[in-house]
Formats: sequence, structure tokens, C-alpha cells
Amino acid sequence: MTDKPAFVPLSILPTPLDEAPRLSAELGVRVLVKRDDLTGLAMGGNKARKLDFLLKDAIDKGCDTIITTGGQQSNFCRMTAAACAKLGLRCILILGGDEPDHDSANVLLDRLFGAEITFAGSEDWGVLQGLVKERAAAIGETAYDMPVGGATPVGALAYVHAADELLSQMAQPPDWIVIADGSGGTHAGLLAGLPREVRVLGIDVSRPPWPLTESIPRLAKKTAVLAARTEPMGELIIADHCGPHYASITEEARDAVRLAATTEALLLDPVYTGKAMAGLIAAVRSGRIERDATVVFWHTGGAVALFADEFAEF
Repeated sequence: MTDKPAFVPLSILPTPLDEAPRLSAELGVRVLVKRDDLTGLAMGGNKARKLDFLLKDAIDKGCDTIITTGGQQSNFCRMTAAACAKLGLRCILILGGDEPDHDSANVLLDRLFGAEITFAGSEDWGVLQGLVKERAAAIGETAYDMPVGGATPVGALAYVHAADELLSQMAQPPDWIVIADGSGGTHAGLLAGLPREVRVLGIDVSRPPWPLTESIPRLAKKTAVLAARTEPMGELIIADHCGPHYASITEEARDAVRLAATTEALLLDPVYTGKAMAGLIAAVRSGRIERDATVVFWHTGGAVALFADEFAEF
């Protein structure tokens, strides 16, 4: 590229914080929904916040090529492709698995946004990350490589600011926040930005090769330093609702997606937010979340995956 791309903000902020009265009545706790599915970029999602920070960092460093990776129906990859299209950057995606017979959902959008796609033939995160590093090294200094989910201190910094945004929308902090944990970057940013009395329940939906119990606290500390905040003091709380493997549809996730749709017309996806809602339901029914609690369900987007061929029979 001859001209340095100019950064422009990608997210429409603040996102709404909505009461969910019918869902609250069903569960017996007060549920509010933080609508990061409405960040605006490429059908929305929490990754727009991270990309605001990550792509500004890339442009500031003189990079014109973005390389990242994820599962075949990765929301992060879809939104990275869209952000690159908007900013005039080259986008290279390394997607897990084998090339499908035809494109659907996020893969279709990846191509529509002009991304260059390589299918790795593997779902192993180590393999995928290694391929990203190889491509970046081959291109040189103008390449900016991003790990799965943008889980770096720069990316997680977005959720320190998101924590401030949420607290400004409430008369008092919530008792609980429930989020889907894939790479753990969103969870780490929230821990770095929230007071310790706000408990964040992360629903593990991917079982990454490095345990979230190790990676999230480490990333939260680095993010707090970057944000000039005190060291995170909140307890790390994780519940596993992944199912047999990443992107497998569980019956509890199907039920949760249907419940959100029929009570609040809220669209969740079967890979991330559906499992996060299943985790919220399970935590209430088990008594982990108290019946008088105020809970913020952080909707991280991803409903595009509802239209993927592998999830067609819902």
C-alpha cells in the first residue's frame, strides 16, 4: 500500500443495557442484557471493541496486513475481515478444519469482506497459531499477527473501558456478570476494570489448550498495568459448558437459545452465547447465583452462526 491507512472507530458505543423482565421472571433473578451484539460492525459483537484497540495499534506500528485465526465459524475472524475492509487493510485468515463444500454464515461473510482464507485442516489451536506466525514472518514488518480472539493486553484493554461503561449505566454495580469464555480476553479485561465485589462467571465454551484458570489471571494483570489500574482482585470463576468439543451443540444450549428467543426475542448462537446462557440458567438453578441477585448477561454477539450449515437443524 502506498498510503498509510487512517484509523476510524469501529464500534458504536455505548451499547444498551436492557432489562429482560420475561427472562427474569422465568429464572427468578433480575437479568439485564449488555447488548454488545449491537456494536454495529458487520452484524455486531464484542470483538468490535477489541478491534478498535488492536487495529489502531497495527496502523500506529505501520502494518498494512492483519493475520489472525479461529474456528471455521469464528466471529472474531468475521469481524476482523470487516474491520480490515473498512480501514483498507489486507486480511489473512487461517481457519480451522477443512474447506467446506460451500460457504455459509461467517465463512460467507469472511469472503464477502475480501479476506484471504486458508483452511488449516486442523482444529488444534497450537497448529493454527503456528501458521499465523509463519505467515507473518514471511511477510515481514508490515504484518500484524493477532492470536485467537484478540486475547492480548491491547485487545483486553477494550473491556476495561467496557467495565467503566457498564458501571456508568447502573445505579449500583451488579452482583454478577455472565460471559462466554473462548480465548478469555473479554473476561480478563473485565477483571482488570471491575471492583472486586462484582463477580464474573465465565462460561468455558472452547477448552483452549492453555487453561483459562492460568491464562485469564495472567492477561488480566498485564491489562491492568496497561490501563494504569490496580492489580485485579476479583475471584476467577469458571464453569465448563463446552460439551464434547468446541462448537458442539449441547441440548442445554439449544434450550437456552430457545428460552432467550421466546421470552425476550433475543438471538443467541449455539457456540458462545447460547452456552453462556445455559451456564447462567445452571448457576441459578444450582444456587450458585442467589435468587435476589442482579445479573448482567453480557451478550457478545455471534447470532450469524445460527445460519451455518452445521447448525441448521436447531
